[in-house]
Amino acid sequence: GAEGGGVFNCPALMDGWPEENANPQRWDEVPRRAYDPIERLEALDSDGVDAEVLFPNNPGASFFQSGDPEFELDCVRAYNDAAGEWRAISDRYAPLVMLPFLSEPRVITAEIERAVKMGHRGVNTLAEPSSLSALLPHFSDRHWYPIWEACEQMGIPVHIHASAGMGQVVGVPRWAGFTPHQHHSAFTIPCGAWPAQLIPNLIFSGIADRFPRLQWVFAETGIGSVNYVVAACDHEWEARHLWTEGLATRPSEIVHRQMHVNFWYEVAGIAERGRIGVENIMWESDFPHVASTYPRSRAFVEHCLEGVQEPDRSKMLYENAMRLYKL
Repeated sequence: GAEGGGVFNCPALMDGWPEENANPQRWDEVPRRAYDPIERLEALDSDGVDAEVLFPNNPGASFFQSGDPEFELDCVRAYNDAAGEWRAISDRYAPLVMLPFLSEPRVITAEIERAVKMGHRGVNTLAEPSSLSALLPHFSDRHWYPIWEACEQMGIPVHIHASAGMGQVVGVPRWAGFTPHQHHSAFTIPCGAWPAQLIPNLIFSGIADRFPRLQWVFAETGIGSVNYVVAACDHEWEARHLWTEGLATRPSEIVHRQMHVNFWYEVAGIAERGRIGVENIMWESDFPHVASTYPRSRAFVEHCLEGVQEPDRSKMLYENAMRLYKL
């Protein structure tokens, strides 16, 4: 299994694409293997990838921050329909549902149910809707509970993709002296810290314990910060006696029970895989982003998993993904 960029996500940044066309303005400037499902299968074959989870970008400023629920819903449904067509073409694609956050929860859950019937294998969420729109409540608010309940009942995981929208409002401001490549590196590498910021919110807000069968996936963030966050959450839980405040489950137990993380070039984190839980780790290629291991994924896998024996190897490379996405 592999985390892949969305169907229309950053297609021109694939390895080998001419630098002068790094920001295409016309479809004929974009390689077909980025947006044509048949040709993309050929790209997966050439890279030794069996299946791909298709991540959408978070709802963009062009429709999410327009403040128009009907417009946003139409755009979201168009994307979900398109991703559903990919699933119909090949069961090697596992699309994720884009959510219409400006709609009422009943409308959102109806869209999830509609998309799941088309073959979508999970949902992609914003990490903090209220930071992007004053119209929306905090992520931890009960307003969103019907959505988590619906996903739990349907047995589909919820995904947080990189910063999940928080990168637009939190972080070091862009320095004008950066080249485009320098800025991209400075902006994307800190994504490794997002699990350390978002997992505590899921745990200490009570969401994880309230929906104990709901699975959460952190993609394009690596696994390096997870051991820290597990130890820190357990320390705070013990030091502040948080079981007396309604948080009955030890945080590390929640992480092992419900949280999943991905790697694509890390080595150090793999050595500490037992602390995270081998069943909680999945491999990703990040295709077609510039940071992707494509078209050399096999070499990266061998480098990252040097010395790792079965059954850990198979679990992280494909078995965990097969189980989570019911492939």
